[in-house]
Amino acid sequence: MHSPSYLPTEHQQLPDLPGVYRYYNKEGKLIYVGKAKSLKKRVGSYFSKSTGLNQKTRRMVREIHTIEITIVNSEFDALLLENNLIKKSQPRYNVLLKDDKTYPYLLLTDEPFPRIYPTRRVIPSKGTYYGPFASVKAMNNVLDLILSLFTIRTCKLDLAPEKIAASKYKVCLEYHLGNCKGPCEGLQDEKNYLADIEQARNILKGNLGIAKSFFKEHMQAAAAALHYETAHRYKEKLDLLEKYQAKSLVINPNADSLDVFAIVSEEKFAFVNYLRIKNGAITLSKTVELKKKLDETDQELLLTAIVRLRDQFQSDAREVLVNVEFEDSPEGLHLTLPKIGDKRKLIDLSLKNALYYKKEKALLAGETKDKKNRVLLQLQQDLSLSELPTHIECFDNSNIQGSNPVASMVCFKDGKPAKKEYRHYHIKTVTGPNDFASMEEVVYRRYKRMAQEEVALPQLVVIDGGKGQLSSAVAALKRLDLYGKIPIIGIAKRLEEIYFPGDIYPLYIDKKSESLRLIQRIRDEAHRFAITFHRNLRSKGALNSQLTGIEGIGEHTAQKLLKHFKSFKNIQNASLDQLTGIAGKDKAEKIHAALHP
Repeated sequence: MHSPSYLPTEHQQLPDLPGVYRYYNKEGKLIYVGKAKSLKKRVGSYFSKSTGLNQKTRRMVREIHTIEITIVNSEFDALLLENNLIKKSQPRYNVLLKDDKTYPYLLLTDEPFPRIYPTRRVIPSKGTYYGPFASVKAMNNVLDLILSLFTIRTCKLDLAPEKIAASKYKVCLEYHLGNCKGPCEGLQDEKNYLADIEQARNILKGNLGIAKSFFKEHMQAAAAALHYETAHRYKEKLDLLEKYQAKSLVINPNADSLDVFAIVSEEKFAFVNYLRIKNGAITLSKTVELKKKLDETDQELLLTAIVRLRDQFQSDAREVLVNVEFEDSPEGLHLTLPKIGDKRKLIDLSLKNALYYKKEKALLAGETKDKKNRVLLQLQQDLSLSELPTHIECFDNSNIQGSNPVASMVCFKDGKPAKKEYRHYHIKTVTGPNDFASMEEVVYRRYKRMAQEEVALPQLVVIDGGKGQLSSAVAALKRLDLYGKIPIIGIAKRLEEIYFPGDIYPLYIDKKSESLRLIQRIRDEAHRFAITFHRNLRSKGALNSQLTGIEGIGEHTAQKLLKHFKSFKNIQNASLDQLTGIAGKDKAEKIHAALHP
């Protein structure tokens, strides 16, 4: 069953009802999802000539080929459906909430003598999940509190009644340390164990008041019975719980559950902080970044974040505090902008978190840029280069045991590998293992081609090797009349010495220098690239020789077989009919006979 579909010219036929609309381009790809109190009015606003649309929105409207709608009961239902559709399809023109992390949960297992442990995988059949937590630290704080207050097992044993009765298990070190009461040996019955689990469940839900009452009642009962040591243990647990609550208490502990959202906006991005408040304590804090697509207002962006974050963190708080004014709260969502009091302080705290996140992001972006430039500036200074070496190329040879001589060139731009620019070279003009002549050939070929294509030359060329290889590369540049136009150095492996053309003595850069580490990284990458290419060639050569060693089988047939079957083992396992289809009947019979004596 398909949703009702309309052409853009048919928007006046849409119902005057709340719902969700979806725009598709001519390829049938979903490009935008929106919500509306009135589908007819909202969708019509995109196609009305009198409506002033910004450039991005006009571009989107030009792409719309068909419109689909879903009618819902209320604007809040439209919000939820819109959120689910955006999460599933991530349309091009919808606001992106930049947050691809998987969050940790605490799982209360559904098994005899349940366990509580952290996980990032949600499998509903395993038990009840609490979270997600915005950070591992926050989750561990809760877990540590629970394990300090209650004796809950941490082992993975299957404590089915019949297995305990059959004495299949022995108590472990946790029992002797007092962290477990030994249910595996039947030393604790399940009813007693589940009483602790029930209190742990209250803490996981954020209902600390119930857990506090539990410990207070048991402490008073033990004291009344003159069991002072037991009463003291309960008092210690009560103190621990109150200390934990005091750490995060921000308003009256009798206050209802609250969600607090604050938005800080700039030209292309917005930052939204979310605080979840339970029993007067912050139980979660999360800041996210939203990328603007169609010059959305702060209200539109904040509403998007509210729905997505409440859904993601499974919030059921009735009241939502915000830092911007909404003319009308969507039905089913009570949005409040407090002016004074504790709630206003919560908004200020949330706003402070959003501003801090924005500042940190700006600093990080600046530091990343500065660090990249800092290393290149240091390299420019260390090597006395006239230009900042934003484009560096490095050459390496590989001819193990004189076979398959090859060379490689790797390219780094702005201090990072530009892998599309990497090149492999078969040595054409040199016979035998002659590193110097091979280096001259590949450097000549590389820069002759660049000169012919009139592309920008690198600001630095690095040669993997000492004086000999460097001299050969210099000879190639001289033949091309490029010597002096491209800075060139050699790096010797043994002591990481830097050689300049014509200098007798090498330059030693501080071993801890970032610029030396960059040169080493580029050199190592060139070496890896050359070795990989050489290894592949030798592997193909070995396979070829296994086939060309068969009488009547030449290199052409061997290559055809390898191309089709992918490996020598597959050729061995091939039937005579399969071989005949590639090599012909006579050759197939020879190959089959040779490989199956």
